[in-house]
Amino acid sequence: MDTIFRVAVIYLFVLVGLRLLGKREFGQLSPLELVTLLMIPEIVSQALTGDDHSLTNALVGASSLLALVLVTSLLKHRFQRLEVAIEGEPAVLVAQGRLRERALNLNRVSPDEVYSEMHKSGLERLEQVRWAILECDGRISVVPTDDARAKVGLESNEKDQNALG
Repeated sequence: MDTIFRVAVIYLFVLVGLRLLGKREFGQLSPLELVTLLMIPEIVSQALTGDDHSLTNALVGASSLLALVLVTSLLKHRFQRLEVAIEGEPAVLVAQGRLRERALNLNRVSPDEVYSEMHKSGLERLEQVRWAILECDGRISVVPTDDARAKVGLESNEKDQNALG
């Protein structure tokens, strides 16, 4: 029982700590995936290195962690508030061509990061952005205005026709 308790305490501590760091720190991993990846080697390391000759203890620890991940996943699926608490919510960084300074500061996102994502989407000016949203996984999604979408679409069609022709 001691192993299960220790794993549960460490799991919750690491999950809360990583959640407090913010979604930009995770990159492409969800908090649960990151916690799991960090903890499995630590749990089984003692059994592998010989410090603790109990393979059973390592398996109980790893099984406890996987069970916690499963239970957390089921609870997140069942309770929307818990999902928001663990995963966070998307944050609107740009609305109708205007930077939202408060959202940028709360999420520690620089305007340069928004501009970089705009440029990747083929947009040149902030006024061409209807929405820029910081997703729960740390990526920034850019939604162009209808005018910008049409312009980008036309430019793509012209390039395709020139290449063919």
